[in-house]
Amino acid sequence: MSTPNIVHLNDIQGRHRLLKRWENLRHGSVHWFAECFAEFVGVFLYVYAGVGSQVLFIVSGILKEQGLSSVFQVGMAYAGGIVAALCIALPVSGGHINPAVTIAFCVMKGFPPVKAIRYIIAQILGGYIACLLIYVQYRDFIKLAEAALESVGPGVLEATLFTPNGPAGAFGLYVTPGTNLGRVFLNEFITDIMIVMVIWNCLDPTNLMVPPFAVPWAIGLVYAVAIWGYSVPGLAANTARDVGGRLAALTIWGMDASGGKYAAITALTNILSTIVAVVLYELFFVDYARVISSAHLEMIQAHHNHARTPNRELASQLETTNNSSEKDQIEVERV
Repeated sequence: MSTPNIVHLNDIQGRHRLLKRWENLRHGSVHWFAECFAEFVGVFLYVYAGVGSQVLFIVSGILKEQGLSSVFQVGMAYAGGIVAALCIALPVSGGHINPAVTIAFCVMKGFPPVKAIRYIIAQILGGYIACLLIYVQYRDFIKLAEAALESVGPGVLEATLFTPNGPAGAFGLYVTPGTNLGRVFLNEFITDIMIVMVIWNCLDPTNLMVPPFAVPWAIGLVYAVAIWGYSVPGLAANTARDVGGRLAALTIWGMDASGGKYAAITALTNILSTIVAVVLYELFFVDYARVISSAHLEMIQAHHNHARTPNRELASQLETTNNSSEKDQIEVERV
């Protein structure tokens, strides 16, 4: 069975020579940096979209401004940010945009540990920079909210600032004082399992229900559902968003923004629940007797035929190999 001719972008579209030199470098010694930058940008987009909406929701509540944001809008903002993040990062880095996903790839898929550490640093940095920029953009609005809380009475600002209803609550994540942390942990653990089961299902090439182009939308939607239903008890759902936001809150407001024991729940539970969800999915849902869908197969072949070098000799070798050798016949399961 012959395959269609491989056409690279370079075959039909020219590029400035300086950009060609950079691409030479990017496909060689600094390819790791391009991957990390994609992870950085992915988390940045996700956090920038979601936290911006959270700031509006919290601050507008303090200032009694109606119609600026809502829990529904916050969920949609995070969903849209995830769609954008996956669309831009997935072709370059695989689109992990979550340290827990990167760790799961290390444990289950043999992802290189050194590369994983780089990814995790880039992801957390993306969340951190996004939160700092959001603070600068909304600083006047945030200061108005802080002044409004201060005007209510002595100690009101201090009592509210590091709660879900305080301005800092949009950056670092906090729970209402007196909340049972055991139930908060359970809420985070179960909700994260739901999210990761959907993510791992989207990555399954035998999944006929979610073709590759729909993956960002499916993952974005499950995050939105999690926020709509389970954000009030306390939900991080992504270690990079939590740790990046926590570091930003510490940078802005000092050590009082640390979050106490809840910070450990938000930073670590997502990793634990991701491993549990992946193991459950691999045990009960993965079936190597299933057929890979044509859409997934096309994506896999496109990935394998990506010539990460400007040297056309490699591309020619790939094309010759694909056209001259017979591919292993895949027994198609008739359903």
